[in-house]
Amino acid sequence: MYKYLSLLTEIENMIKSGAYAQGDKIPSIRSLSALYSCNKSTVIRALVELERKHMIYSLPKSGYYVVTSKNELSHREKPFLDFSTSAPDSTVFPYLDFQHCINQAIDIYKNELFIYGTSRGLPSLIDVVQNQLTNYQVFTKKKNIFITSGIQQALSILAVIPFPNQRSTILIEQPSYHLFIEILQTLQVPVLGINRTHKGIDLLALEKIFREENIKFFYTMPRYHNPLGTSYSQEEKKEILKLARKYNVYIVEDDYLADFEQNPKADPLYAYDDFTRVIYLKSYSKIIFPGLRIGIAVIPDHLIDVFSQYKRILDIDSSMLSQAALEIYIKNNMFERHKEKMKSTYHSRTNRLITVLEEKQKEYHPVFFQYTPTKNIAFHTYIELDEQISCEKVIQRLKRKSILVDGTMNNYLKAFHTKNTILKLNISNVEEEHIEEGIAQILKQIF
Repeated sequence: MYKYLSLLTEIENMIKSGAYAQGDKIPSIRSLSALYSCNKSTVIRALVELERKHMIYSLPKSGYYVVTSKNELSHREKPFLDFSTSAPDSTVFPYLDFQHCINQAIDIYKNELFIYGTSRGLPSLIDVVQNQLTNYQVFTKKKNIFITSGIQQALSILAVIPFPNQRSTILIEQPSYHLFIEILQTLQVPVLGINRTHKGIDLLALEKIFREENIKFFYTMPRYHNPLGTSYSQEEKKEILKLARKYNVYIVEDDYLADFEQNPKADPLYAYDDFTRVIYLKSYSKIIFPGLRIGIAVIPDHLIDVFSQYKRILDIDSSMLSQAALEIYIKNNMFERHKEKMKSTYHSRTNRLITVLEEKQKEYHPVFFQYTPTKNIAFHTYIELDEQISCEKVIQRLKRKSILVDGTMNNYLKAFHTKNTILKLNISNVEEEHIEEGIAQILKQIF
């Protein structure tokens, strides 16, 4: 990451945390240069960017001062805590940056934005995305990249188009992405489930299903599974791909949280393929904002024509204005800076969540409260209750205490036998200082 981006993120986080309060003077350029071991031009670049974002202002011959204050929510006596949503924190949306990119997109692409585009997506954005995907160890040609209206559109198309293996049944993990489950059940697509826990999936059971059932593709979230928060190991990914090749099954890899990966050696399943078996999906909803509605689908050669045909029938093209703005956002390094800020924010909250859960687990009898310790989560995990405890009653009691949590019933197929004992914990919209208080209240209502 560029040095100025690291410095910018650090100062911005200190402003948001209150370390630099409203009206405080930021340390001098010389002091910041010495403190962060960088040259003055790097410091100036970071400060100018913060000033452009209206977080600080400069006074001639005096210095830079903070113009923003800490979120007012932290000053409420009884904050409203939302552990249920996995949507990104709206307080850190890049409103000003993206507004700038939209305005610039209109100026640059005014002749292209207000007419129909191409079913593949804006060609200049595809160029940028192709280069960006290499950061995730996804190496592909431009002809294989499609810009979709979020991952949901890609999943809807993949669910109904014919595949070369001429099969019809889709296999999904249980639990899994609730909206894809809804798509499959609404469209009445044949679907089967395979159990996934914090330990992963039973590979022998997976092989049995691949061998005996009419599986078209296996939909999986190898990284930061929704809603469990866990990830497959490198060995598990390779074994899953090996089985898919053996039994002529395709894999649809939903890598929706790729941008939050802390381990640089954690490659997607796609990286182990030969560009024929794995369909790779990536979203910008969690890292920028959901309303952007831009997803990336990397489609194998032998599926390009049919995927393109179905996508064109559905919507001709995805939003050209959003695509053009995203292209500018990425090319101007705004995406990388915002990504590092989001990663830093969520990483701090995640570490706090893990610490609190580990401490609380020692206080309570494990018969009533199970938490699987893991350091490798993005911003969500779960706790499992004893079967004798009503998950719904706990949710309702917490709601009366202004704390929102959610179960996982919507994350299962209707025909899949499951126990309603899991409480999801998302901290994307819970500030770090409120996590311990929130977890304490959740456990109190359980017992």
